[in-house]
Amino acid sequence: MKTPHKLDRTRQAAPQVFEWLRAAILSLELAPGTPLARAELAERFDLSQTPVRDALIRLSEEGLVDIFPQHATLVSRIDLHSAEQAQFLRCAIELEVVRTLALAGDAVLAGRLAALVDTQAALAGQGGEDFIAADQAFHRTLYDAAGVPDLYELVRRRSGHLDRLRRLDLPSPGNSDRVVRDHRRIVDALAARDPDAAQAALRAHLSGTLGRVADIRARYPEYIA
Repeated sequence: MKTPHKLDRTRQAAPQVFEWLRAAILSLELAPGTPLARAELAERFDLSQTPVRDALIRLSEEGLVDIFPQHATLVSRIDLHSAEQAQFLRCAIELEVVRTLALAGDAVLAGRLAALVDTQAALAGQGGEDFIAADQAFHRTLYDAAGVPDLYELVRRRSGHLDRLRRLDLPSPGNSDRVVRDHRRIVDALAARDPDAAQAALRAHLSGTLGRVADIRARYPEYIA
């Protein structure tokens, strides 16, 4: 485990530990099956064990760690049922989001989204964290523009297993270019004020990773429950 940045002592410790551990789990820096020793984490963050315990409980509530009392705490393996449920939730919300935005026909928004896609396209060959951050910025902008930012946070909290699955899938040949093409199709449909085309483009975009589960499992059998 890499040494984290020093905590901001003006903020509560437990949420910072939670966010750092969550990010490390989603990036697979902390791979499924990795043990998380409370005492070691407390020493690493220069804290008592109480905020570490609170952070681990929150991670357990999201299904990202498995706590075995008096035994061990492990980063959970990827649960496909949880990933499928997150996909269902995300698809249901974002289909309505893009329909709402297409009917609104906001040319300024379409321009902002196109610029985000250009940024992501420039990062496509690199992959990695910057590409994923650009992807998240694109989708978050959709939620914000539709006036439902709280729903983005809801989906984010429910998507830990799906996000890890997508992380495993991203290095597949042509995958990052495919993501960029899908985003361009969504933006083009929004700019054309075509809600049906926007929904079709979004549905195709979101279906990709779960459609390749068999291949992902074959490459990373130890990561998937």
